[in-house]
Amino acid sequence: MAVVFDEVSPDITLYTAQTPNGIKISITLEELGLPYTTKNIDISKNTQKEDWFTRINPNGRIPAITDTFSDGKQINLFESGSIMQYLVEQYDTHHKISYPKGSREYYEVNNWLFFLNAGVGPMQGQANHFTRYAPEKIQYGIDRYQNETRRLYGILDKHLAKSHSGYLVGDKCTIADISHFGWVTSAGWAGVDIDEFPHLKAWDERMLKRTGVERGRHVPEPHKIKELLKDKKATEEHAQKSAAWIQKSQAEDAKK
Repeated sequence: MAVVFDEVSPDITLYTAQTPNGIKISITLEELGLPYTTKNIDISKNTQKEDWFTRINPNGRIPAITDTFSDGKQINLFESGSIMQYLVEQYDTHHKISYPKGSREYYEVNNWLFFLNAGVGPMQGQANHFTRYAPEKIQYGIDRYQNETRRLYGILDKHLAKSHSGYLVGDKCTIADISHFGWVTSAGWAGVDIDEFPHLKAWDERMLKRTGVERGRHVPEPHKIKELLKDKKATEEHAQKSAAWIQKSQAEDAKK
């Protein structure tokens, strides 16, 4: 059965790649049942830094979306938290993955959304870099960011231990959960063992059973991080390949 939208019809194009931040948006779109077109951005070739893309996101990063706004003109959205807030405010009129604006739960969702954007994402991203991509092994950097990721995971674990629903806020999965999923489910890539956090691990398994998560995590390409981490040789080869283009991109950015 087709999804009917109360006020505006979506005209969404998603510019994304298979990353923890990228799949936040495709999962949100799938959970809401929104139609959208996908543009696979090859970040290994710096497609996200081409002029046409930076007209959508001046920062040259994925994800980004375009949509037709209520004034009939195109609106460009970037930064994953901003995109998620836009999508639920514009289209989640029945509050499937959000709460009414002004409610207690609305502000609590924002707490955890910003906790991810200011904490888990940046810290785990740096753990990824020093663990997998740095041109030399810097143990201080590895320890610093892995330990900070573990500290933040510990906060999530304690919070989930007290949750009656098994989700971060209230009685349902929200964008707070979706924003964390791509990072937590790939904990091993940062050198963090999810088994240390039983409530967070159970939450990850719960999220993986959701139809919207299952559909959205495979956009624009199959999401295979857990399978990859089971193969040590394949993990090392993937890390080396990724490190090469990441270091090249950093060098090019330093010249600008």
